[in-house]
Amino acid sequence: MIRLESISKQTSSRMLFIEASAALNKGEKIGLVGPNGAGKTTLFRLITGEETPDEGNVSVDRGIAIGYFSQDVGEMAGQTAVAAVMNGAGPVSTVIAELKALESAMADPEEADRMEDIIARYGEVQAQFEELDGYALDGRAREVLDGLGFSQEMMDGDVGKLSGGWKMRVELARILLMRPDVMLLDEPSNHLDLESLIWLENFLTNYDGALMMTSHDRAFMNRIVNKIVEIDGGTLTSYTGDYSFYEQQRQQAEKQQQAQFERQQAMLAKEIAFIERFKARASHAAQVQSRVKKLDKIERVEPPRRRQTIAFDFPPAPRSGDDVISVKSVHKRYGSRSIYDGLDFHVRRKERWCVMGVNGAGKSTLLKLVAGATAPDAGSVTIGASVKMGYFAQHAMEMLDGEDTVFESLERAFPQAGQGSLRTLAGCFGFSGDDVDKRCRVLSGGEKARLAMAHMLYDPPNLLVLDEPTNHLDMATKEMLIAALSEFEGTMLFVSHDRHFLAALSNRVLELTPDGVHIYPGGYTEYVARTGHEAPGLRE
Repeated sequence: MIRLESISKQTSSRMLFIEASAALNKGEKIGLVGPNGAGKTTLFRLITGEETPDEGNVSVDRGIAIGYFSQDVGEMAGQTAVAAVMNGAGPVSTVIAELKALESAMADPEEADRMEDIIARYGEVQAQFEELDGYALDGRAREVLDGLGFSQEMMDGDVGKLSGGWKMRVELARILLMRPDVMLLDEPSNHLDLESLIWLENFLTNYDGALMMTSHDRAFMNRIVNKIVEIDGGTLTSYTGDYSFYEQQRQQAEKQQQAQFERQQAMLAKEIAFIERFKARASHAAQVQSRVKKLDKIERVEPPRRRQTIAFDFPPAPRSGDDVISVKSVHKRYGSRSIYDGLDFHVRRKERWCVMGVNGAGKSTLLKLVAGATAPDAGSVTIGASVKMGYFAQHAMEMLDGEDTVFESLERAFPQAGQGSLRTLAGCFGFSGDDVDKRCRVLSGGEKARLAMAHMLYDPPNLLVLDEPTNHLDMATKEMLIAALSEFEGTMLFVSHDRHFLAALSNRVLELTPDGVHIYPGGYTEYVARTGHEAPGLRE
């Protein structure tokens, strides 16, 4: 269906592809992976024709409809979410636009002379509309929006008033409703809560077209894709299987390449030692020449490319008391909506609570109450003795001053700290060398998240309150964070829609539901086994 043949592509700063080849065939669901900046979005733009390769060819079979979801959302104001989704639904949206134009013409007195032709054309277009199942389109659009978490009120409200994250969902719904032959989805799992994520997972699993997507969610990727295409060092390498299988294959290939490299280096060292030892002796001249020629012809084995990884280093925190958080008879309302009506909740030292609940259940509100960022209308929230809290809020990254460099941002937050300790802190979170001089406004989402964590962890806390800490992190950074938090000796209270993160770190589950609070001993994995669902909004 789509073929990339020996493509090369260079930007002003770097070479992205060097004679790279890959294909997307009918029925394939491909996960596109690679380090940040490797060229994943550029590859999508090459397929859609928004960019062209410097060399090589990108070919798409005739008649193939492609739907491309990117992180760039266009202007949608002045229409409802349902209308915005229907406007992008492929051929039927063009027919709808013509029907509306013809209806306007039929009501226009100045078009009286053309009325017979207009009515005739209206009949033809209406027949096309019926053939394309246009009358069911509104219902299908609402079904997709409902799956992505929209209430009826949001569906019929002005899309221009929605936040950026909800506009992204509208844009994604457009592509899903269109059901093209090929979907190209760039980070579709961003901005989704767990219920919407699982709904999308099921939708894409049952989608019978071809798919190529990027995602930083391991569980999401594993359940959908049957092939991985890796971008690394300008090449495209294909692996059959899901993401976990790709990881195993990649590690195995790296080990084999390292072993080959070491064997060859040992052989080369032996040959060079012989040449150096006997090059001055006439009696060995023929042997020396023979070995020199042999070395010239040998194709050198390259060592495997080591990806740069970030090893988070959480400094040890002082011990807290055994009673860490006590929430008693807490009431909280937002306008006419009651969030909590007498919430009781207790956290003890070394417990790791994940908070589950549908949108609006009060997950982030609970974390804000504990962090002191908001106050209860009634009741009390008490933090225990010797507790030092680190709070990572969803808006933590927005609080960074865009004009500050990474180092200035840390210096402003900790004016008493020495330069050496701040540079060490920056290094622990992946900012080494010249990276500390980057302005915050040019940082990627993942870099901003790492800097916000550095702010949180300079003075080591023994209670971590984390609201969606992995939202902007790539898979490698997420793994490093999970590894570091696994070693954390303190207490944790967190919200996340990443099932791998939830399963790896929780040992208690607090579920907020309209029926009240449910507490589950054991972590997220035990919660899923006990309830039979992966999120509170999913009832089988």
